[in-house]
Amino acid sequence: MEVRFYEREEVSDDRVKFAVIVAFEEEHGIFVRHNNRSTWEIPGGRREPFESIEETAERELYEETGAVSYSIRPVCLYSVKRDENDESFGALFYATIQERGPIPAESEIGECIRSKSLPDALTYPEIQPFLHKKVTQHLGI
Repeated sequence: MEVRFYEREEVSDDRVKFAVIVAFEEEHGIFVRHNNRSTWEIPGGRREPFESIEETAERELYEETGAVSYSIRPVCLYSVKRDENDESFGALFYATIQERGPIPAESEIGECIRSKSLPDALTYPEIQPFLHKKVTQHLGI
């Protein structure tokens, strides 16, 4: 498996299917746990039909963290290449959350935590550390 990074103009918009948002609240990172898992992940999810990838990022940030006041910025595009015929593309964002409400009742997220480092038990350990590192390098932290 390989994670690659791209500038926005390098990948056609119709190929970008996921948004991942490395979010911070004060000096803590925000991580979520899906209802059906015991592992942690960076907020994000699949793009809906007729939705811009920016709209996906904002929707997923709210649905997974309850963020109601925040700033969100794009970082880059990325791909995950599993083999020669399987490469999926996503957009990587970072967000600074000023205020969170409750996680919406219809959300698949069971828990949201703040942490100064990546949790040990990650849902996608072969992908998420690379995405997190790309954002922290981009921000210079």
